[in-house]
Amino acid sequence: MDNCIELGGKLTLEEFIRVVREHVPVSFSEAYKKRVNRSRELVEQWTAEERVMYGVTTGFGALCTKTISKDEAAQLQRNILLSHSVSVGTPLPEETVRGTMLMVLQNLGQGYSGVRLALLEMYREFLNRGITPWAPGDGSVGYLSPEAHMALVLLGEGKATWQGELLEGKEALKRAGLSPITLASKEGLALISGTTSVTAMGAIAVYDMIQAAKSADVIGACSLENCRGLLSAFDERVMSVRPHPEQKGCAENVRTVLAGSEVIEKAKTSHLQDALSLRCIPQLHGAVKKTLYDAKRTIETEMNSCCDNPTIWPEAGAEDVISACNCDSSYVGLEMDSCSIAAVMLAKMSERRNNRMIDGNTSGLPAFLIRNPGLNSGLMVPQYTQAGLINRMRVLAYPASVDNTPTCMNQEDYVAMGYNAAQKACEMAQKLEYVLAIELLTDYEAQAFRNPSERISAAADAVYRRIEERIPVLTEDEFLYPYIEFLRQMIHSGELLRITEAITGPLQ
Repeated sequence: MDNCIELGGKLTLEEFIRVVREHVPVSFSEAYKKRVNRSRELVEQWTAEERVMYGVTTGFGALCTKTISKDEAAQLQRNILLSHSVSVGTPLPEETVRGTMLMVLQNLGQGYSGVRLALLEMYREFLNRGITPWAPGDGSVGYLSPEAHMALVLLGEGKATWQGELLEGKEALKRAGLSPITLASKEGLALISGTTSVTAMGAIAVYDMIQAAKSADVIGACSLENCRGLLSAFDERVMSVRPHPEQKGCAENVRTVLAGSEVIEKAKTSHLQDALSLRCIPQLHGAVKKTLYDAKRTIETEMNSCCDNPTIWPEAGAEDVISACNCDSSYVGLEMDSCSIAAVMLAKMSERRNNRMIDGNTSGLPAFLIRNPGLNSGLMVPQYTQAGLINRMRVLAYPASVDNTPTCMNQEDYVAMGYNAAQKACEMAQKLEYVLAIELLTDYEAQAFRNPSERISAAADAVYRRIEERIPVLTEDEFLYPYIEFLRQMIHSGELLRITEAITGPLQ
């Protein structure tokens, strides 16, 4: 059904985004329910038998040698949420919390965790009814603390937002027509021990970065046209001798966006070659896309995995409980660190293209694209904003996954730090969108100086016609901030791509 995402099979990145951003409701397939119920039966049986199971009949971490009786199993699960709700700082965005809850449903719904279906139905109701637990976002090494804050709301504790109001957990449940639950054996641990928040943030970041990278092809093509650049650098023959598919696809995107441009046609014999920020678009954008597409494959694998510990193996005749470490966040952490580096590379080329257009020495246009420079600054200072954003991005590009601070009395003597890698990747994606938005603003203002007798490409013209609905051609200085925000939202929402692809067809 288009208006509901059914969990139980493979979840795609695009479906994930529909749930976390568009609030598309979720449901459980019969196979999903059957898997969950089978593994729960085993946990209840083994709990009654007081079988030794990490985090179920033992303490956690370095306290795994401490035995917990079956009568204390429920209290143990409540205690883990209370003691682990220690992340601090600014609350996580709604989409991150919704994404984490969705990843809990995917993770525990694989049937290897031993939680009750009723527990998962509560989180499903949180998503479907719009209950968003409040969870501070700083202080996680890959799991535990933000997830514990979220899970407290299941018990009627903690805080949650409902219909735009931050409430005590019990009140939020009441207003949404729900009642608190009591955790059973293993459930507290299962709710917090996994790569759920890391995967959620990674999914959001890689989705936005891929969309930004495709948008960068469009924006870069517009800059090439404004700079009267040479399309020969995007020739299929050139791409064939270095056959990276992403490079080839990027070159094809640019050629498609610029199809029919008289500006490009008349420029083709005007000079020998362009600056690298123009002629190297396929090579850099292609390398960035490869990194992002590799990350997407990893994220989608993680989205459809069980990252719990311990693992309940329910196969008939081979039933077992296995302590291991699928909750390690290395896969996502390494990919997010790589994506963050890729985002900086995309941004630094965008800034250089932008600078060429506002520099009268390289563009042949009025300095800062304003007709009366001096009295007016025109587009001088948005490039400063790009420089400041990219400086911050370079700081964030330092890989979180190379760090290691042992925890838990050295029981966890190696820590992947995937949470921080994913968290900063989300910030990177937003900053990249702003850098590209400023280049797009410059493209729009630069095209106003073109020879009106020379036709620009149909795709570029469609983009500019949309922009002119909200942004004027500058004749004197104006308040530029809202224009940058509008253009960033065009990129973030996918509107820029939709406008372009209505002319070109799907871009790669």
